[in-house]
Amino acid sequence: MAFNYDEYLRTNKMPTLWCWGCGDGVILKAFIRAVDKLGWNKDDIAVVSGIGCSGRFSSYVDMNTVHTTHGRTVAFATGIKLANPDKHVVCVAGDGDALAIGGNHTIHGCRRNIDITLIVIQNFIYGLTNSQTSPTTPRGFWTVSQKAGNIDPTFDGCKLAEAAGASFVARETVSNPKKLEKVLVEGLKHKGFSYIEAVSNCHINLGRKNKMQSAMANLDWIDSITMPKKKWDKLPEEEKINYLPTGILKQDTEAEEYCEQYQKIIDFHQGKRGPITPDEFKKKL
Repeated sequence: MAFNYDEYLRTNKMPTLWCWGCGDGVILKAFIRAVDKLGWNKDDIAVVSGIGCSGRFSSYVDMNTVHTTHGRTVAFATGIKLANPDKHVVCVAGDGDALAIGGNHTIHGCRRNIDITLIVIQNFIYGLTNSQTSPTTPRGFWTVSQKAGNIDPTFDGCKLAEAAGASFVARETVSNPKKLEKVLVEGLKHKGFSYIEAVSNCHINLGRKNKMQSAMANLDWIDSITMPKKKWDKLPEEEKINYLPTGILKQDTEAEEYCEQYQKIIDFHQGKRGPITPDEFKKKL
């Protein structure tokens, strides 16, 4: 029997406003299947999205949702999670939303290791606003803001998340929806900040303007620049720079989660334990 997506969708919002062939729909379906596999109640989930094509994500899922301002997804989600630590909080943002204007919030979400899942829809371009250079646009690619070709160095969000302290970091592509679903399951159930990069095609505002005339051509290009981590690990160092590894890139189950640390402060001020000793305080620094 076919999977019933309607149970998790606001069907009155269908069909979506995404372009034909857009990978965002693949990510939406993978997310819904992951939630279903985990057996989560929709009332226990909050989905926060910002501005851009990815921003429409929160409009389509039949859950608690917030469609917030550009770059502020993690900031809003942090407030929601601190107020409701028993709920599942998920952010959905584009590469521009999460790594440019919202880069600071992403860094500090990772640093705090708060129990939020950030799904970054990485399509290498500002899609909704018609093709400006994003932090992940490959060098040499045509954009409306760099018509002679992008000269900015390409940014790797997964490396940033790892360095900033996210305890779960993963990447998958829309070419492999079942693998993407598995990564989402693992990231959603992980206790701590989960950074998941879903590499997607934007064949309208990236592909067609860079000699990839169809969704499939854009997907073929994505396949040519990505590689499973086990295979990537075996490459010589000088070759690794040509590929983005996929799969789970980091998973630390020992890192202390932010809401749990915050609860200790609440308990202390409510007199549920004695004062923190100087030695305990030093350990927290």
